[in-house]
Amino acid sequence: MVKNMNFNDEKDYIMRIIKEMVRVLFSLMLGKQYQSVELPEENKYEVSGKALEELKNMVNEGFINEAENILLESIDYTQKREVLAAILFYQYIGEQDIGFLEEHNYSKEEALDGIRRLAEKQGYGQISSLLIKESV
Repeated sequence: MVKNMNFNDEKDYIMRIIKEMVRVLFSLMLGKQYQSVELPEENKYEVSGKALEELKNMVNEGFINEAENILLESIDYTQKREVLAAILFYQYIGEQDIGFLEEHNYSKEEALDGIRRLAEKQGYGQISSLLIKESV
């Protein structure tokens, strides 16, 4: 790990890990090379009938923890599209400004941890651990 990493570098580093984990998990779960999910395609994702867009709107309004609670309480881990929606949810949180996240009692580290937990529940825990270790 780089010893002279400043606060902003560390947060950018976490975002890079989040993006790499999203790329790898999407590729593994869909069985094909990951392509960035475009907005019209992203709008098709939902968790137990709640559109990903609704959860993202809650994030925008500052209800990050509440949106995460709804997601985690309703997700069906046997439904690949729901897990992919949850991964996109955490990526969206990770893309938010650090100040905004702190103001609403959330962090990029929590978003990374959310993706890591999803990976573990899908049987990809070793891969997520490897990605995090490789990035350090």
